[in-house]
Amino acid sequence: MDRARYDQFVATFFDADPKAVTGIFQEFLDSMKAQQALPPGHYLSQNYETAQANPEIHLLPGNLKDARDAVFPYFWGTDGWTSPLHLENVRGPANAASLIGAIACLLKNPNLCTDTYSQRSNELEVKAVTALANLIFYHTIDPWGVFTIGGTISNLYGARIGVEKVVPGAMRNGLGGVRVAGVCSDAAHYCAATVAGWLGLGTDNLHHIPTDRNMAMRLDALADKLDELYRRGDKVAFVIATFGSTDAFGVDDVAGIRTVIDEAAKRHGQPPPQLHADAAVGWALCFLNEYDTAANPFKIAADTLPVIDRAKHLAKGLRVADSVTIDFHKTGRGHYPSSAFIVNRRDDLRHLARTTTSMPYFCDAIDRRDPALFTLETSRPGIGPYTVMASLNGIGLHGWQMLIGRALELAQYLKAKLAKLDYCRVLNADTPGMSVLWWVLPKGRNAKDIFAKLEAGELPPEDIQRYTAEVRRLFNKREYSLDPAVDARLSYTTDIGYRPHGHLIPGWKAVFFHPMTDEAVIDRLVWGIEEMI
Repeated sequence: MDRARYDQFVATFFDADPKAVTGIFQEFLDSMKAQQALPPGHYLSQNYETAQANPEIHLLPGNLKDARDAVFPYFWGTDGWTSPLHLENVRGPANAASLIGAIACLLKNPNLCTDTYSQRSNELEVKAVTALANLIFYHTIDPWGVFTIGGTISNLYGARIGVEKVVPGAMRNGLGGVRVAGVCSDAAHYCAATVAGWLGLGTDNLHHIPTDRNMAMRLDALADKLDELYRRGDKVAFVIATFGSTDAFGVDDVAGIRTVIDEAAKRHGQPPPQLHADAAVGWALCFLNEYDTAANPFKIAADTLPVIDRAKHLAKGLRVADSVTIDFHKTGRGHYPSSAFIVNRRDDLRHLARTTTSMPYFCDAIDRRDPALFTLETSRPGIGPYTVMASLNGIGLHGWQMLIGRALELAQYLKAKLAKLDYCRVLNADTPGMSVLWWVLPKGRNAKDIFAKLEAGELPPEDIQRYTAEVRRLFNKREYSLDPAVDARLSYTTDIGYRPHGHLIPGWKAVFFHPMTDEAVIDRLVWGIEEMI
């Protein structure tokens, strides 16, 4: 081995010059700043065939600038969602406090599987999980949990605990021919089907409960479904309550669901299913739990205060959930991945536990602190707890209240504007979130009357097809004609989660995630609709 050459190589890549690293980081920051001056762009040219045909690896060791050059074209070609015109979905720019946490994590690169691999970073995860648990469950006694790679995996954890509760030993022996069912609403995230399939229940054994016009699970329909499942001999492993649906921000009555499932299980002599709250989107409403709407210290718009009071009431229901999913990279404006799975009672994690005899190189693991004993993953990045704790404490409770309050304020502003247009119909007028869904029909049509007839079952199928096609056609017309420098980018959904008489309802969609979006963006949006129709 040529030691001089080797030592130079090691110094470049494992004892990096701080000036070289920070200089390149500054270049990336400058690039981000330059992109902020641009409107949100469409997808740049992507050539997957070329990428696959040219997976080059340099022959000779280079330097950190070679590393920069290898990724920079793709960095520049990736939208950072830094424009306030981005209203498409539950995504926005990550906050700067989260960036500080992420940098700290990446410098040390801990693996949260055990204390040995993470030292105090494992302690930070416990701190972050407890902080979130106290926010969600409101000062619960013995919470625990872990950060995962996404909301789907977090929901998988909750469902898996439920399976073990109703089929003890399933982790070891399998389901043994027992028919196991799961339940969610029509507005639940589609990952519920992924969970049912991957757990071996089968997607046909995931049962969807109709929602009301607020995209909340109907409790009467839930009770009927549970009685049906129990009568035919199914084991109901889990009920997933949605706390903030991805499209309409529908919020289930978690406390009501708790009552229904406990009563049904007792009536049929069965163990109650795991009540898991998928709060990936809606959890951040809990920052408002102690906001004094009477004093209104941040002078939030008057028409938004009842929304906050409704959100506070609904958030109380989370306290009776067995487990919850939180996506900090959504309404927490943090970096990916920062999803958390949290149980209300630490003892529930015993249903996921394995012994050290099955983990020979972790034979010294201690169940009090080493997550590898019960996690799906072995290697887990520390970026979640680092970005969460940096964001929670950097922004502070009052900062979070302003951020969430402002998003709700803008959603109410758009709802009020659209409600004045006869040919528009807001589809989620009473949901307490930052999403707005609506219909736009041609001038001369009364969208509100048409929707009322659809709900009443008075529209023939051909009329429903014609009206929903018009909603899509006008959305596409706007997409083709918008000015990307001034017009907000919206998204479209084919199913808002409310299905009167079985009909799927589509809608235009705007989500207020960007903290710099203002009323002028909304005024332009509404003006553009009026001009286009």
